[in-house]
Amino acid sequence: MIADSVFVKKYSRLCAEVCEWCAEQCAQHEHEHCQKCAEACVKCAQECRVHMV
Repeated sequence: MIADSVFVKKYSRLCAEVCEWCAEQCAQHEHEHCQKCAEACVKCAQECRVHMV
């Protein structure tokens, strides 16, 4: 990403999709570690979406 690769947008899109999927899966469980994972994945997806622009 620092080198401004031609793949930054594609990589960021895929990363966001994976993180959003993971967040959805983990959010379905009430365990504290699952909720923390869901929160982290949402934040990661948001950051990845920033790099898609």
